Amino acid sequence: MPEHSDHRRFADRTVIVTGAGSGIGLAAAVRIAGEGGHVVAADLDSARLDDLVKLCGNESVTSVDGDITEPEVLNRIVAAAGSRIDGLANVAGIMDGFVPPSEVDDALWERVLNLNLTATMRLTRAVLPAMIAAGRGSIVNVASEAAYRASAAGAAYTTSKHAVVGYTSSVAFFHGPQGVRSNAVAPGPTITNIDGGMRSQYAAVRGGPVMKATMPKPVAPEQVAASIVWLLSDDAANVNGAILPSDGGWSVA
Repeated sequence: MPEHSDHRRFADRTVIVTGAGSGIGLAAAVRIAGEGGHVVAADLDSARLDDLVKLCGNESVTSVDGDITEPEVLNRIVAAAGSRIDGLANVAGIMDGFVPPSEVDDALWERVLNLNLTATMRLTRAVLPAMIAAGRGSIVNVASEAAYRASAAGAAYTTSKHAVVGYTSSVAFFHGPQGVRSNAVAPGPTITNIDGGMRSQYAAVRGGPVMKATMPKPVAPEQVAASIVWLLSDDAANVNGAILPSDGGWSVA
């Protein structure tokens, strides 16, 4: 099993990671397992989850395949974690082709909001009782540079990530006094398999020059995962309600 630290911040702890089959979710899952944690890894792609289990070992990873927008899949994720849930990383998400408000259709809007926002809310809601009962827990959501600006994505994705920030803050406010921390990481361009292409000619004309002028170079998913894992750990025990940019300084451009 890969080792990522001289200390085992997640020894005897269970952390759920969605989108764990690739990209940022995979990097976070590997790092948590490498620091002694038990990962409940959720992803749509069962083959990728099998590869993760082979990499980290059955004792470190329990895989749950399926579409996390389906309540039945969320139930299986929570059941796989058992009575103790120490952390949750809501990483799974999709882009929207940079489709502007004038071109977005209902199907695209609903698909992006369902995965990026509603699934995050539902899984968080499902783990909160165990965390509140234990008097401790850490939830980390993946927002985006699109939570800061409108030029980083289309209407549906930008709306979903602004909403993720609001939801993160709400959980922090209401459940912080009960021992639950809720934070988010806002990545910039990251090398993953997410489809980041532009499907709108108008978006390319309107947003392309802004992206070219301000966007930093893409980074490896491990760099963003490091921020997520830090927020999940006790090293960030005094951090609640924060939105941490992991964007190479894009948010200040």
